[in-house]
Amino acid sequence: MNDKIFLLFYDFAHRSYFFDKLVVFIAHVFPYVVVVLALLFLFFHHEVLSFEKLAFRQASPFKKFAKKWREIVLVFFSGVFAWCLAYVLKFFIHAQRPLLELPNIVPLVSKSDYSFPSGHATFFMALATAIFFSHRKAGCIFAFFALLIGLARIISGVHFPIDILGGFILGIFVAYLVRFLYNKI
Repeated sequence: MNDKIFLLFYDFAHRSYFFDKLVVFIAHVFPYVVVVLALLFLFFHHEVLSFEKLAFRQASPFKKFAKKWREIVLVFFSGVFAWCLAYVLKFFIHAQRPLLELPNIVPLVSKSDYSFPSGHATFFMALATAIFFSHRKAGCIFAFFALLIGLARIISGVHFPIDILGGFILGIFVAYLVRFLYNKI
């Protein structure tokens, strides 16, 4: 079943030069854009760097930042911790990429390490879930970004759907775990 779903998505690759470039962008460049967007959202949502509104108040941007640094650290700690855990699991699970498992697969980009769980899917779903805890609408948007990145990685031929699904589940679990442990402290 995993192979069939993979082939269903992979069939979109190698049909159009423009579409292939778009998929590679979403799978390998857009993740950096999402990290920057998350940082900008967390900074500007809390008016940390909004100097126009500070003209009417006496608070400095450093005091505002000090109040919200925990949320920013928790969001990115969840993502980084989830990503590290994904790479530890890859070391123990040793799941091969589609290129090595299926005949006639030519990925749009080459990857040579193990595939399960997807580090990208894990990181971005943990990031989205951690943002969701404080900002539901923004969390849904970042979850959509994680889904786009995951689908692009399947279409580009570097991950099976189970790798992405496993990464999503691991990312959600880690974000909940980090939140639970933080609330206990």
